[in-house]
Amino acid sequence: MTQQIIDLSVPLQNGVPADPPQNLVRITYTDHDASAPMVAALFPGLRPDQLPDGKGWAVEQVTLSTHTGTHLDAPYHFHPTMDRGARAITIDEVPLDWCFRPGVKLDFRHLPDGYVATAADVETELARIGHALAPLDIVVVNTRASSRYGEADYMDSGCGMGREATLYLTSRGVRVTGTDGWSWDAPFRHTARRFAETGDASLIWEGHKAGREIGYCHIEKLHNLESLPPHGFRIACFPVKVHAGSAGWCRAVAILDG
Repeated sequence: MTQQIIDLSVPLQNGVPADPPQNLVRITYTDHDASAPMVAALFPGLRPDQLPDGKGWAVEQVTLSTHTGTHLDAPYHFHPTMDRGARAITIDEVPLDWCFRPGVKLDFRHLPDGYVATAADVETELARIGHALAPLDIVVVNTRASSRYGEADYMDSGCGMGREATLYLTSRGVRVTGTDGWSWDAPFRHTARRFAETGDASLIWEGHKAGREIGYCHIEKLHNLESLPPHGFRIACFPVKVHAGSAGWCRAVAILDG
């Protein structure tokens, strides 16, 4: 049996406008030449030129948010409670059993930027691809945002998942979802316009806040979802174990068995 592994993650990289300015990653690179004096200093009497080829090691110093890059959000990110009043779990408490499961892809690339997907949209797409949801399926949403990653308008691109669409999934046992957009919800710019028009604060972060009713996680800033079939693959998205954290970076991949 052959196996194909498809990378669904974006790299951590300087200068990519994929977050608000205060959340942009900062990576400082130290190469083998620059580190040689530092390495030599760890061993009294050693000169840098005595190292093999006079070289030290390469190392990077990284400053970033837990929500930078491809990451898994814990229920604690959305609200202090989940499941209608229980304490929301943090990223180090997310069951690993949730994070390696059959995957399902909903193709919503045709939906306009800022559109809020409904339960009917999810149901229609599941019927189109011929899939009945099973508990713990990982459902990922392919939006137009994927085509704008790395561009200035990425954060404003793609549709979002509304409260009823989210609850449609979680009420059927889905506990991990994902999107190639900046957020599971519609981009903030579009939500801000709707709020200004209606004054309805329930529109703000409605997909995230659905976790108050049924706790769940989601992966944000996925990539390469266009390479996936609608179903018939597994997703692995184990998060870095950040103590009491609201999210953890993950190298999300899809695994297809041939």
